[in-house]
Amino acid sequence: MHASFVPPRQVRIGDAAAFVGTTPRAIRHYHEIGLLPEPERGVDGRRRYGYEDMIRLLWIRRMADAGIALEDIRDSFQTGTTSGGAEGGGGVADVLERLEETLTEREAELRRQRAAVERMRTEGSRMGLLSDFVTDRLRNLPEGTLRQADLDALLVTERIFGPLGAAVQATRFIALATHPPLREDSDRVDAAEEALDDGVAVDDPRVARVAAERHAFESALHAVIEESGLDEDDDALFDAWDALHPDPAHDGEDEDDPGSGRREEGSMSAVEAVGKMPYDFSPARQRCMELALELSFQGSPAT
Repeated sequence: MHASFVPPRQVRIGDAAAFVGTTPRAIRHYHEIGLLPEPERGVDGRRRYGYEDMIRLLWIRRMADAGIALEDIRDSFQTGTTSGGAEGGGGVADVLERLEETLTEREAELRRQRAAVERMRTEGSRMGLLSDFVTDRLRNLPEGTLRQADLDALLVTERIFGPLGAAVQATRFIALATHPPLREDSDRVDAAEEALDDGVAVDDPRVARVAAERHAFESALHAVIEESGLDEDDDALFDAWDALHPDPAHDGEDEDDPGSGRREEGSMSAVEAVGKMPYDFSPARQRCMELALELSFQGSPAT
């Protein structure tokens, strides 16, 4: 993300619907049936959606796509053709052909939904809703080492950058899951960043100090990834993705969109998606992120 870009802390219902891939009408229905709590409204009286609202909407969309009824999704959250001539028969044949196509599509959709349910039962209700490409990357992790926040982050990344982007991001969580001291350091830095709330000024000394801590942690994390060979696994991910999804029309990525060719078909661009996904970062925390990014650039070898 460019250092000068400030993501929205809250978005309107239209942007929320566009990011999730649904409609404002559907979101209003979620409110009506108690599936999604009513968010706070801005001074103009319109609903405003934050990060947690978007996470819940993404899970709702994935579960609904898997064929789960909205009522069941709500409960889970509360508990954890034209007729032809009579003689020619052409119209009837056309109708039968369309009906056969419809049934074939339904059968394929049922198989997809059954596979999704089986994956949810096998991999866990949340992990099973991520794509196979991401789930396979996490399959050998010790039980209980992957957190809900990790899955939330992968869900968002997969929506923006596609399964490949999320699979690459999974390397970070693999390193954290398999190196407890590193996870402790991550929790400490995360807590320090979260403490940079709206009551902290952007020029407060704590901002620069936490940025330095973030930079040091990210350097340590990168070193662990290299030492453990996880970076080589990342290289293999790109090869595996290209083998599964050959694209003869493009020899490389779209430089203007790192997620090009690797997201869901018909999804928005990464730039569009980032602009519609709210993160509740205070100005001080945003400045901390910018400083940490500057430190990483300073430490990078000259090119």
